[in-house]
Amino acid sequence: MDGIRSLLFVPGDSERKIAKGLASAADALILDLEDSVTAERRALARGLCREVIAAGSAKMLFVRVNALDTHDALLDLAAVVRARPFGIMLPKCRSAEDLRCLDHMVSALEVRDGIPRGTLNVLPIVTETGASMFGLNTYGEGTPRLTGVLWGGEDLASDIGAHANRDATGRYTPTYELARTFCLLAATSSRTTAVDAVFTDFRDGEGLRAEAERAARDGFTAKAAIHPDQVDVINTAFTPSAEQLAFAQRVVALFEDAEATAVVALDGRMLDRPHLILAKRILSRARLG
Repeated sequence: MDGIRSLLFVPGDSERKIAKGLASAADALILDLEDSVTAERRALARGLCREVIAAGSAKMLFVRVNALDTHDALLDLAAVVRARPFGIMLPKCRSAEDLRCLDHMVSALEVRDGIPRGTLNVLPIVTETGASMFGLNTYGEGTPRLTGVLWGGEDLASDIGAHANRDATGRYTPTYELARTFCLLAATSSRTTAVDAVFTDFRDGEGLRAEAERAARDGFTAKAAIHPDQVDVINTAFTPSAEQLAFAQRVVALFEDAEATAVVALDGRMLDRPHLILAKRILSRARLG
């Protein structure tokens, strides 16, 4: 997901909200066929999402289908794969085994629609059930379609039976911090990108800013949003600052000058290869963002 900082959820049955999302600064849209669409409107939503994707967009378009253990999952996929979205978001993903199952389904539909196999990407939500927490170490064995992993705390709280997933200060309680951390490590071990969960209070811009900046600091490369007003805050948090860029450029230049040397000194600090890798990542994100 090169260049993606923000992914905005929009209900798949709302032309108005989809249009607003397309006009926003979000790098990607997630056309939702799951939680934000009632069962009675899913057929309508499938058709609308297919039309939106087929019309083309400069944004990367994902479709969140229903969970694999529902009847709606295959109906969702059968309707939208032919339009060639950038990717499928899979909720309630329990392990790489679910990704392999999804891969078989999508591959069959790609063949049906004359699409080269492997075209569509997959972005699973990997922490929405208690059971899913024990499958986080398997995603490196999943599918080449994997383009990132997203964690979520709302469905996890529901599955556990928790009354809340944040404390009085607004910070996640230990169970959800654990899920967040394990998602980040799962992304690293499977060599993909980590996407931070939504911030549900869309009126709290300062809280969102603090959480997004923390996520960027910790190694997430993007954050999901539930409202267009959150997008600019998220994009800013995940765009390297001028100071970060300047420092990264100096680090890269020093290592280039040093050639075979594994350690360099900068502003009184000794820097080695991990600092060079981080500097290159910062410069790469700046070019893409």
